[in-house]
Amino acid sequence: MASHHTNRTHRRTTRKDTAHADVSAETVAETAPSTYDPAERGIYNERFARHREELEGLFRSLYGDSEELGVFESAMAAAHAMRPADLKALDRAREQDPEWYKRGDMFGMTMYTDLFAGDLKKLAGKIDYLKEQKLTYLHLMPLLDMPHPNNDGGYAVQDFDTVDPQLGTNQDLADLTAKLRKAGISLCLDFVMNHTASTHRWAKAAQAGDPEYQDYYFCYDDRTVPDEYDAHVPQVFPNTAPGNFTWNEKMHKWVMTQFYPFQWDLNYRNPKVFTAMMTSVMHLANLGVEVFRIDAVPYIWKQLGTNCRNLPEVHTIVRMMRIMLEVVCPAVVLKGEVVMAPKELAAYFGTPEHPECHMLYNVSIMVNLWGALATGDTRLLAAQLDKLNALPENCWFVNYLRCHDDIGWGLDEDEERRLGIDPFLHKQYLYHFYEGCTPGSWSMGELYNYDAATGDARSCGTTASLCGVEKALITHDHVAYEKSVRRDLLMHRACAFLRGFPMLNCGDEIGQLNGWEYKEDPDRIEDSRNLHRSPFDWSKAALREKSGTLQNRLWEGMEDLRAMRHDPCFAPDAWVTTWNAHDDGVLAVVRKSGSRVVVGVFNFRDSDETAVLDSIDGVPLPREIALEPYGSQVVVAHE
Repeated sequence: MASHHTNRTHRRTTRKDTAHADVSAETVAETAPSTYDPAERGIYNERFARHREELEGLFRSLYGDSEELGVFESAMAAAHAMRPADLKALDRAREQDPEWYKRGDMFGMTMYTDLFAGDLKKLAGKIDYLKEQKLTYLHLMPLLDMPHPNNDGGYAVQDFDTVDPQLGTNQDLADLTAKLRKAGISLCLDFVMNHTASTHRWAKAAQAGDPEYQDYYFCYDDRTVPDEYDAHVPQVFPNTAPGNFTWNEKMHKWVMTQFYPFQWDLNYRNPKVFTAMMTSVMHLANLGVEVFRIDAVPYIWKQLGTNCRNLPEVHTIVRMMRIMLEVVCPAVVLKGEVVMAPKELAAYFGTPEHPECHMLYNVSIMVNLWGALATGDTRLLAAQLDKLNALPENCWFVNYLRCHDDIGWGLDEDEERRLGIDPFLHKQYLYHFYEGCTPGSWSMGELYNYDAATGDARSCGTTASLCGVEKALITHDHVAYEKSVRRDLLMHRACAFLRGFPMLNCGDEIGQLNGWEYKEDPDRIEDSRNLHRSPFDWSKAALREKSGTLQNRLWEGMEDLRAMRHDPCFAPDAWVTTWNAHDDGVLAVVRKSGSRVVVGVFNFRDSDETAVLDSIDGVPLPREIALEPYGSQVVVAHE
């Protein structure tokens, strides 16, 4: 195991690895600008005093009496001192409105900067398009400095403090966030906590033989420790490399690479790693980033003899990160990427007294929505919703149908067995269905990471193509086309009705189809996720105003679901539950706020169905609601 740093001390007067601000372990005065307003200093000191005891206790629980604590605290103070005045004003406003991200009018979109507009400056010129959709939240895919071409879609980062030159500059990012704030849109960026690119300056120093930087990673001379790890730790992507370690010829050492060989796992047992990474978070927050999607967070702490997933130390780090933000930049929130079963999720929110993430990606519901659409059976979906709705009130989700990634068929196998469904055969059916290889399938997609030995695979494709639009257009089948559009709208409407807020994948609002041209690019052909990572089609977007077009129908459908979410029953404190529709093809969801009750019913079958609803707490619901194939209705049941 890489050395544990509990009893080691780390004292430096300058820190090249924290970039942008050389942070001393001495006093704030050395790093604060001469214009640091005493009132602002007082605000910072009050926040820090409120959290100091807990923060220092958590830090020492991981790192003992390391002097790196002083470096970290000085970095926090310096970051607040250098925080722009308009962002400090946003901090104060959000402290008065801490649940701003839970409002019913929250509506998000995720996109790649280059695919949508080319670069950050050009994207800033497209904000009117985003405002048309009444977006309040924009998640830009990774845009920090990355190697080319091997960057895993930007998740191999070689500089956490600098925008990739192909996309712009740090000033371009700051200018964009300012324009987005003016438009009422909060910017979300990924922060890749688990690993760096093998071309990161720390990795380069490690490869050059510097033992200090080798200790930023997990490096071993022989296979003894790596073999112990591999005996307990399943690889995240089994097809990317043999085992969790890669031999580095320059270093003559094995280095931990749980994801890809060109992504080196960081050693958070080293307090220097924690401080450097947190300093980068604060630097990006000062450029105007308001939401951080912390990538692969369950994996960041490694412990021999465990599966290195969801360990207690992970939560210690996330809690310290949350405290740091509440002290330095309380306008900023954390969104966790936790691809785990519902029983694992609550821990990542922490408790009301000691919170961690503000919200999580709702991966399991994305998967179950697609499963219900392929089978016409909503039982697994409803069971998963019940588990999520039973989580504590502080648990909040970002709901989505598609994103930059694949659909991994991680369904609840125990629930499948309870319902008499064979988990393995069901998974095979689903990925072959969305590949378009199952008789009767209307979908056009591709497999991702198919493993012939285990029969495991994931699915790729845009929402419209997976819903059947592409196949119907190719075959000139008008009946199939109408059904495909209804499926697309059904999926978005159901997603938007659930607990949390919806996030579109850019292009879904205009029914963008698969980008098969990726197969002609030698740098992209090996990754089938590029099927749904294609340039935004602005010529198709222009058709959103032409009545009767696919683009217009979907655009207006998105407007309808935004209007739906303005109902008081979409308030942050609304009670949400599934309800028995007495029809396995129909999902029924009830929302209640005060005395007002709204029910949504969603037909996942290609046939007329009737939802039969029993009363709820003495409130009569519509007894019968007739639904067309792939139809939905939202009804106010009680005022």
